[in-house]
Amino acid sequence: MPIAAITYDIRPDCEDEIAAIFSGFRRVGNPGVTDAQGRTVGRILGTALFIRGATMVRFIEYEGRLEDVARFMAGQPGVQEVERRLKPYLSAPRHTETVEGFVATLTGSAMRCLSQLSVRDGGAPAAAPAGSADGTARPAAAAH
Repeated sequence: MPIAAITYDIRPDCEDEIAAIFSGFRRVGNPGVTDAQGRTVGRILGTALFIRGATMVRFIEYEGRLEDVARFMAGQPGVQEVERRLKPYLSAPRHTETVEGFVATLTGSAMRCLSQLSVRDGGAPAAAPAGSADGTARPAAAAH
């Protein structure tokens, strides 16, 4: 299962305020990610949020495509509320008011995955993103 690491550029010294924003956040009742036609195209398996100084990183473990997960998340009222409440604490704006802006922001702030190991896959590295003919991975905004 891929895991995306999504960065947020935040103002330093506001960890407690941001923690308060996320204190009541709960995941949606159904982890299924659906497309515009209502077909299941993936699942959000888990999320985690870490913060230190001027950096916050959200980890999203998912099935499917990150773009579909982002599109699904953009329509969630809880996610929209968090994005709205985070605005005063951001050091760089996030254009998440529209679905297209949310998808572009989330995929554009995804960190490059260098390694992903899990007991579920026997400890073998996760499949690398599409790379060059010699097998080396190309840097990509939304590698995982």
